Amino acid sequence: MSSPVHTVEQVLAAHPAVAALPRRLRSLLDEALHGAGNNADAATAELGDMLDSLALLNADGEAILAAILHSLPDAAARLEPKLADVEPAVAALLDGQRAANQVWALHAERSGQGSAEGLRRLLLAIVRDLRVVPILLARQLAQLRAASSRPEDERRALAQLTRDIHAPLANRLGIWQLKWELEDLAFRHLDPDTYRRIARLLDDKRAGREQYIDQVTRTLREALAAQGIEAEVAGRPKHIYSIWKKMQKKNVPIGELYDLRAVRVLVDDIPACYAALGVAHALWMPIPSEFDDYIARPKHNDYRSLHTAVVGPEGKTLEVQIRTRDMHAQAELGVAAHWRYKEHGYAERGAPQRSAAGNAALDRKIEWMRKLLEASAEGAGELAGGLDTELVEDRIYVLTPRGEVVDLPRGATPLDFAYHVHTDVGHRCRGAKVDGRIVPLDHALRSGDRVEILTGKVSEPRRDWLLAANGFLASPRSREKVRSWFHKLDRARNLQDGRDLLDRELKRLGLQQADPAPALQKFNAATLDDLYVLVALGDVGPHQVTRALLEHERGAREPAAAEDGELAVRAPRRQAKTPASAFTVVGVGNLLVQVARCCQPVPGEAVSGYLTRGRGVSVHRSDCAAFMRLSAASPQRVLPVEWGRAGGGHEAGVVIDAVDRKYLLKDLTNLIAQEDAHVLSIRSDSGRHGQQRLHVQVRVQDFGQLSRLLGKIEGVPGVQQTRRA
Repeated sequence: MSSPVHTVEQVLAAHPAVAALPRRLRSLLDEALHGAGNNADAATAELGDMLDSLALLNADGEAILAAILHSLPDAAARLEPKLADVEPAVAALLDGQRAANQVWALHAERSGQGSAEGLRRLLLAIVRDLRVVPILLARQLAQLRAASSRPEDERRALAQLTRDIHAPLANRLGIWQLKWELEDLAFRHLDPDTYRRIARLLDDKRAGREQYIDQVTRTLREALAAQGIEAEVAGRPKHIYSIWKKMQKKNVPIGELYDLRAVRVLVDDIPACYAALGVAHALWMPIPSEFDDYIARPKHNDYRSLHTAVVGPEGKTLEVQIRTRDMHAQAELGVAAHWRYKEHGYAERGAPQRSAAGNAALDRKIEWMRKLLEASAEGAGELAGGLDTELVEDRIYVLTPRGEVVDLPRGATPLDFAYHVHTDVGHRCRGAKVDGRIVPLDHALRSGDRVEILTGKVSEPRRDWLLAANGFLASPRSREKVRSWFHKLDRARNLQDGRDLLDRELKRLGLQQADPAPALQKFNAATLDDLYVLVALGDVGPHQVTRALLEHERGAREPAAAEDGELAVRAPRRQAKTPASAFTVVGVGNLLVQVARCCQPVPGEAVSGYLTRGRGVSVHRSDCAAFMRLSAASPQRVLPVEWGRAGGGHEAGVVIDAVDRKYLLKDLTNLIAQEDAHVLSIRSDSGRHGQQRLHVQVRVQDFGQLSRLLGKIEGVPGVQQTRRA
């Protein structure tokens, strides 16, 4: 414990952790404290306790400085404007401590309802520099030590927060020096009568128990040495909260617990483990029902050790744990940490289980955090740098309006959230609010967002939710729920809806005369009706069908043009690339190539060339009405044309029919920019009854981008219809 000092300057001047700060950090601290005055209060006293714990954990200078600044808000405010530039790591640690306040507030709001596991995961998700976690633990322990001076309701709230959040995190990180005291102090404030009763039972025997453990360890160490076994033998104390939990689990009085007196033996290899076990059993009579061989049969988390209980000297029971040093290191730093099998309440309470991949990712993250706590300053920086590449969190943690934490895959949308809450909520979803602000259903959620779903009375999911390109659903599980709803509809309705979806896609891309039959083989559909049903159920996207039709048409026209075109037969086969238009004309070189203004094809569409008089080759969409008239009159002028490599994109005209409203144009241009397309020009024609027709010229990279853009535009409020010009 720190010396009983009373001011900030005295606390900091007296503490070795502050004296050990690098010069650059110490000068920043002096600057922050300049003019702070001699504050003397309970928080100042807790500051020394917190620094003691951080020193025990070998915290680096950046963590020490960030912990001090967070405890002194006025000093932090003076320094913070320059921190992001001169010490970005310290600024990140300060941000992480502030972000953790969200979790504390949520815990208070929920009043202990439901599992706290979601809050622990949320904390790990929003804290970017994971050195924040030991700072939070050290501060919480300091507050608990001084909690006796607080009102009872505050004391109990602090203890409950510790039990739900801080103690399990300390357990996961293997910070046993803090874990046992956090648990004991929380237990002391939450159930003081039981705590005092167990403490009295232990205090009555404390001196004798310590003397007994010293005698046992000395005897066992000498016996092992006599057999040539090199080993470390140490007593393993049991703290009060752990004793109480064991009494509850086994439903036995304290006198029947075998591990109140316990020793741990560390040896070099596995044969030495069993040899040490033989020595222990030769010294004292084993209790058969209390032997577990976790070396031959490791726990599911790969925890390995020998556990045995014996009747030791004076007829008292004694637990002996035997493991190699490697096994001990793995139990301390690897996935075999105690938290996996002791903190099993989350699964037992019926909360949703994470996938194996999700658990593996969390295991790696926790292992990395634990190693970070023990790393040197140089090693810590290297580990911190690897966070973004090795341990990127693949989950997000968002909140319901009541503050409950929902675990979703990264990239999830409000619609995914709705289906996670309940299938019927997803079916009836009509809108969403994030942090009180209305957002579109394809909005990407972030950890910490509070999501509210706006529902209708009737279950009516939309078929365009199934199209991956629209971005409404990131979770395959959510998409399957929507697909299942449509599967339950009768075939006639799916058939009609699929036909309407495909006809609308063909119409807005200017392909209304196209025959869908050539796409049947590509999508393994026996008839057109089967294809329409696949489109209705989301198994095949309308844009996939249109692309297949364009590819088929392009493949059919090129051989025909090569056989019938007079120029194509006589000229040598070589390719002439025109960088300006990004086309390749097959069979003729050194010709001017230009995009036809009548149809403005984009990459991915079937195209054909027409040799004009004096203006080179004009490239048309293969189904362009003007091209068909010209080719019928002069078939010898038709040239096969292929798409080359696009340089700066391609122009396309889009016609939008919409109800005139405020900010319509702004919403449309923002959407086009978000889809990485460019607006070249806009012309509007006002109609009757508030109708408006917009002619928008855009630049896109290819046909697929244009198709996605048209689909997104139709989702803008007020837009009635969108099609190619």
